[in-house]
Amino acid sequence: MARASNSKGKTRIQKEKTEQILSAALDIFSAYGFRGATIDQVAEKAGISKPNLLYYFDNKEAVHAELIKRLLYIWLDPLNQLNEEGEPVEEICAYVQRKLEMARDYPRESRLFANEILQGAPRIDTLISGTLKLMVDEKVSVIANWVATGKINDVDPHHLLFSIWSTTQHYADFDVQVRTLTGPKAKDRFEDASKYLDFLFRSALTPRS
Repeated sequence: MARASNSKGKTRIQKEKTEQILSAALDIFSAYGFRGATIDQVAEKAGISKPNLLYYFDNKEAVHAELIKRLLYIWLDPLNQLNEEGEPVEEICAYVQRKLEMARDYPRESRLFANEILQGAPRIDTLISGTLKLMVDEKVSVIANWVATGKINDVDPHHLLFSIWSTTQHYADFDVQVRTLTGPKAKDRFEDASKYLDFLFRSALTPRS
C-alpha cells in the first residue's frame, strides 16, 4: 500500500515527490507492462533512490495500484457523459471525440490499460467486471432504446462501443505506426482523425430519410 502518498498531513514536498514517482511509473508501466517493469526502473526514471521511492510506496504493486485507481476516473468519464436525453447521433459522435481527445491527451494511460488487457487483466479485473461493466450495461441500454425508437440505425450497441474504442485508442496505442505511415501529415493526425471518425460514425448511425 502507499505510505506517504496517502498521509492526510502530507507536505508539499511529499505531494510533489509522489507525483514525480507516479509520472515516472506511468512511463515505465505503459512501456513495459506490469511484468516487464521493475521498481528500479521507476526509481531511475523518477531520478530518486530506490529506498526513497519505497518510503512512499511499499512495492511495485502499490505504485501500480495507485495508477490504476487514477485511471479508473479518467477512463470512465467520457462514457459517463453520454446523455440519454440528448440527440442520439450527436451524443455518440461527441463521445467519439472525447475518446479521441483521451488518446491525444492521455497516451500513457491508454497504453497502460492496453498492456493490462493483453496480460489477461489480472490487476484490473475488478474494474472491468465491476464498474466498467455496470456503466457499459447502462449505456448499452440507452443505445438499444435509440435503435428501437428509430433514432439511430440498427447497430449492435456493444460492437458500436468496441468500434469506438478501437478506432480512437489506436491513435495512442499505435502512435509510432500512425506517425510513421502518415509522414508529413503526422502533425495533423488528431485533427484529421477527428474529421474522419465523425464522418464514419455519423454516416453509420444517421437513419436514411
